[in-house]
Amino acid sequence: MDESKSRSVVVGAGDAALQGDLALPAGAPGVVVFAHGSGSDRHSPRNRFVAEALAGAGLATLLVDLLTPEEKQIDEHSGRIRFDIALLARRLTGVVDWLGEQDDTSDLRIGLYGSSTGAAAALISAAERPERISTVVSRGGRSDLAGDALGRVRTPTLFIVGGHDLTVLELNRASIERMSAPTRLEVIPGAGHLFERPGALEQVSVLARDWFRDHLGASALSAHGA
Repeated sequence: MDESKSRSVVVGAGDAALQGDLALPAGAPGVVVFAHGSGSDRHSPRNRFVAEALAGAGLATLLVDLLTPEEKQIDEHSGRIRFDIALLARRLTGVVDWLGEQDDTSDLRIGLYGSSTGAAAALISAAERPERISTVVSRGGRSDLAGDALGRVRTPTLFIVGGHDLTVLELNRASIERMSAPTRLEVIPGAGHLFERPGALEQVSVLARDWFRDHLGASALSAHGA
């Protein structure tokens, strides 16, 4: 692998061609796939902020749109497709399979970072591909929308919720009760659903970075001095 590689990719996931941005730091032990939700996409400034923190720790990242450009246009008017969790989960699982077929990512361990409805898709995908997905991080996630898949998740999962996001906090606590996988809940004091409070997103980045580094491989520690 080159010292560092970043490129735009087109991911074949079933009958869809999905646009993505793949960053591959040299010696990355794993790749984190970002599952956006609630109408967001790979250009989300919040997710790109977290992705940069992960890349700084030596982890590869893939920011990918789970909807096609045509579907995003439809969703902008209807708002319905973003809540089609089954579709999002199928697409995300297709992305995981695609990574396993690429020469420079096939040997990397995979983590999923899901926000809002994307977190439900991530948990369903983790239940479907336990041999490929090593861990999940949910940020302000609607984990409850994963339904019965919660009980089938075996991968360690970190839930990050804003302290003022009371409804999602209770939903996450209820989801954890339904899971047998190792879980941890981190509440960011004073933060809302979008973590706009100064410093909140930095806290999310540190929590996600440390979690993924622990569960995808610690070799990045010595390489990047973090």
